[in-house]
Amino acid sequence: MATYKLAVIFTNPTNSDEFLLVKQPSPPKFDDQEYDSYVDSDLWDLPSAKLPSISPESDSSTQFVLKGEDTCPQNLNLRKFDLHSGLEEVLGQVGFGSVSDVEWKFLKFVEEPNFGPGFTIETVYVIGDFVSNVETLKGDCQWSSKEACFSLLLQVKPAGDRVGPLVVNGPLKDSMQSDPLKVPPTLHCQEYPPGVNVIPMGSKTAKPFRTTNLIVFAPGNNHVKSESSHFVAEGDAMIVDPGCRSEFNEELAEIVAALPCKLIVFVTHHHRDHVDGLSTVQKSNPEALLLVHENTMGRIKKDDWSGSYTTVSGTEEIFIGGERLRIIFAPGHTDGHLALLHVSTNSLIVGDHCVGQGSALLDINSGGNMSDYFRTTYKFMDLSPNALISMHGRVNLWPKHMLCGYLKNRRNREDTILKAIEAGSNTLFDIVAYTYADVDRSLWVHAASNVRLHVDHLDHQKKLPKDFSLEHFNNSCSQFTTQVGKL
Repeated sequence: MATYKLAVIFTNPTNSDEFLLVKQPSPPKFDDQEYDSYVDSDLWDLPSAKLPSISPESDSSTQFVLKGEDTCPQNLNLRKFDLHSGLEEVLGQVGFGSVSDVEWKFLKFVEEPNFGPGFTIETVYVIGDFVSNVETLKGDCQWSSKEACFSLLLQVKPAGDRVGPLVVNGPLKDSMQSDPLKVPPTLHCQEYPPGVNVIPMGSKTAKPFRTTNLIVFAPGNNHVKSESSHFVAEGDAMIVDPGCRSEFNEELAEIVAALPCKLIVFVTHHHRDHVDGLSTVQKSNPEALLLVHENTMGRIKKDDWSGSYTTVSGTEEIFIGGERLRIIFAPGHTDGHLALLHVSTNSLIVGDHCVGQGSALLDINSGGNMSDYFRTTYKFMDLSPNALISMHGRVNLWPKHMLCGYLKNRRNREDTILKAIEAGSNTLFDIVAYTYADVDRSLWVHAASNVRLHVDHLDHQKKLPKDFSLEHFNNSCSQFTTQVGKL
């Protein structure tokens, strides 16, 4: 199953090198002074709309055939969709013309990788040529060019305008500086921002996700040497978090074999859905170098990696084929958790600090810590990333809004936990039952870890009632699983 989107490349009647961009609507505000003070910069992308299926009520007289429709791939039948309605919605965004005022031509069909857990988004790209000159543009529209878009994407300025993925996968795709990454036909890759390749691969991750994103940097500038000696490692390519299940080892090996020999492997943390493919990488390229935090390396089995490695603390930089990547210490999920900033695009790879849907669980058995998690979240927001890339789910285009949402959710949950304690709950089971009353009980065991960390955080802030016994609470933790099992 898939959701279909229509993206239109309107060409400027007076300058064929320019196409129309629309400022994307920002997410709703939180109505909270602190959170609303963190604002993502303007995001510009192609005008687009959901492509609706033809309904029995559709007016058949409005249906028409796109020029070039005969070049559509076999898995796309445009006759199933109400193109006229989709194009009308797009024209409404730009504020001028009618469907008959534009010459429409099919360009291409782009299938999104299966990030899960929802439907994939498949995009139909259409070129729109105005038959007459365009009047004054609306305030949230502007003409742009490939050169201008590449400049915004690859020479990021603080608080500068951003360009969205429809532009990158549409008019810019054939002008990318690097060669397309060689990916097995059973997998799909999304390159956004330019140079950052995201490949979801099946993994032993927690529900609702089924995949872990393998991130690949392969600029194509092999053997480019840095003029500085301060980099912790240099290579011609890098992969991040090879955590696929064993049945995808062949595809992973194929990806690694197609990369330059001077390969860096970066791991955000030690969980199996992030390191299960390490042994396959090492077999495919025995000379590869692993970069990892010391706390994480201590939890990686020798069967997974016995080759060269360098421990990092989160203050270093990496040089990959002319590209700089900055390592960021990001504890919270675990005590060895790392993030990675792609400097030229200002895109932030956050490991499991965030996920594409819902909130991330913190690993209490591996140094997970709520105070650290809050500090890391603020650290990320201070970086003002242009895009936020988690290892599960899609690339997030509103990083500050997402991070503020995480802060709000954590604080709301913590307030509920404190209310439970103030109401008399003094065991882990009682607090979880109160706090997660509206959540499927099968998830309570996972939630219990976060509750324990929230209680520690409340204690650290000296917010716990004086009559609440931490000793009694901690002693109750060993009984929790048994109590849940009796429900």
